[in-house]
Amino acid sequence: MPDLNSDLRLAVDTGSVSFGFKETLKAVLEDKAKAVVMASKGKKEADDILHACKLAGIRVINFNGNAMELGRVCGKPYSVSSLAIIDPGTSNILNEKY
Repeated sequence: MPDLNSDLRLAVDTGSVSFGFKETLKAVLEDKAKAVVMASKGKKEADDILHACKLAGIRVINFNGNAMELGRVCGKPYSVSSLAIIDPGTSNILNEKY
């Protein structure tokens, strides 16, 4: 059974990830993001990212938790409302169904 938390941490540690609303939106608009992970209880700006992802055909993965929990899973001491997976590294995050 796939574990999103483990795959996220592995992607952060071994790949390339952009954190936060502005950086995530920038990665999507520049066609660098392969997937986007969003906290389920995020900000209203999330609609902008969702719309851009839909237009670009980029997969959105919903993290079942708030921004503080997503930040903690990623090993960050701050909240992370969204992140863009630019390079998954050794994680299997792009191939799993969550």
